[in-house]
Amino acid sequence: MATLHFELVSPERVLFSGEVDQVVLPATEGEMTILAAHSPVMTALTTGFLVLSTGGKTTRILVRGGFADVSPNGLTVLAERAFNEDELNKDVFDKEVETARQELGDAPEDMKHVAEMALAQLLTIQAEFH
Repeated sequence: MATLHFELVSPERVLFSGEVDQVVLPATEGEMTILAAHSPVMTALTTGFLVLSTGGKTTRILVRGGFADVSPNGLTVLAERAFNEDELNKDVFDKEVETARQELGDAPEDMKHVAEMALAQLLTIQAEFH
């Protein structure tokens, strides 16, 4: 199977950089699977799990917003916030839920629905982890 170069960057760090078989993105339009030689595209991300697969192994990374850019060079994800699955615990979820509620309160009226969706997705993921 052909691979593609994938890089996941958050403001704090590079979470992943290397070759993968595929990446499933939590795009705002719905989940997108990116494989080698995918057509160039740019999309916004929502709160959800980004799933990367390589050599039969899958890794899930929680992303909270951002953008994905597919180019001839591969896939680059710039996440607003991102956490490896093994970093997720009650304290992380509590802080992220608090941040999402703050973002909802601060959102302009025409963007409240986006902030509500992000909070709802985060609460759903949090419930699955407990």
